[in-house]
Amino acid sequence: MKKLFAMLMVLALVLGSAAMAEELSYDGQVVAGETVPVAAPFGGRMGEVKLRAGDPVAAGDTLAEIKTTLNYAPVEGTVTGLYVAEGDSVADVKTRYGAVMYIEPTRKYKVEATSEKAFNSSENYFIHLGERVYLTCASDGTHEGTGVVTALTETGYTVEVTGGEFYLTEKVYIYRNEKRTKESRIGTGKVKRSDPVKVETQGEGGSVLKLHVANGDFVERGELLFETVDGILDGYYAPDNTIKSPVDGVIYSVDKKPGETAAKGDTLMQLIPSKSFQVEFDVQEADLFLLKVGQPVTMELYWDNAAEKTYKGEIVAISHMNVEPAANAEQTSTKKIYKAYASFEADDRIRLGMSMQIYLTDNTEDKTEEPEE
Repeated sequence: MKKLFAMLMVLALVLGSAAMAEELSYDGQVVAGETVPVAAPFGGRMGEVKLRAGDPVAAGDTLAEIKTTLNYAPVEGTVTGLYVAEGDSVADVKTRYGAVMYIEPTRKYKVEATSEKAFNSSENYFIHLGERVYLTCASDGTHEGTGVVTALTETGYTVEVTGGEFYLTEKVYIYRNEKRTKESRIGTGKVKRSDPVKVETQGEGGSVLKLHVANGDFVERGELLFETVDGILDGYYAPDNTIKSPVDGVIYSVDKKPGETAAKGDTLMQLIPSKSFQVEFDVQEADLFLLKVGQPVTMELYWDNAAEKTYKGEIVAISHMNVEPAANAEQTSTKKIYKAYASFEADDRIRLGMSMQIYLTDNTEDKTEEPEE
């Protein structure tokens, strides 16, 4: 008799549990299942950031822009010795070649001069940087030109030829006076080829993100040559300076504001992928034995009274630690509460924080018992 009573009690509990599972429902809200950090691929100053936390984005959308350092031509001339390519480290190229590129200046002659043959006047032996001078070939005076003093040396000075045509190695006289009087002669020298001008980078160098010139191009002084960013580019690959979204989702946080400096690897913002949306709901400890990970559930939006659409999902996690009530919360019950999470496929109607109702789905019908042998 006792055995029969015990079996009836167990049967009642099982049937009661099944009935309870069918009737149980929970209130929950949509939360983030994971966040994806978006890191800076290189360093620089942040440009325009139009997005804010909560904005939706699609994979491939522009999230932010990192400003590049612009490098300009120091002189007018022809680009030669273009040793750098997009993606290259500036420091590595400079170590090997002395500069990222060189420019052969339009002013192709220089004169290495001394005070020899200068008119014997104390004033003529004091040469000044930047002063304008006048040149005449020493052989027959048929070649004339102008120049400017660009350097002083221990033995003389250097003149950059700014006008006129001469032969290489041709000897010239140098005057202070346009009339080229002997009293204004300050020396003599030989015509040589001007040295190619090194192109120095702004700042510490970093890596070349974009080239705007090719070998052999003629450039004017102040023309844009290339753009650089801070740090070494991964794989020496040069993307553009815009940061793209890797996933469809929602902006969780914007960690770098316009004008702030970002180093390579810094988190610029964090995204919540739409595929990671979950519903978080509270479970009383008495209901824990009715729930399990992998159990199917049906969900609907709380405001959708007409139940136009339901969402299929499954329980993906049940906390093993109860939730402590807030300090200012009213103690209406002594029962312990645990957090549970259900995954589902979100559509365009779903937004983070939305209220949803969760219903346990009976999946026993889908299971077929294997016959005993």
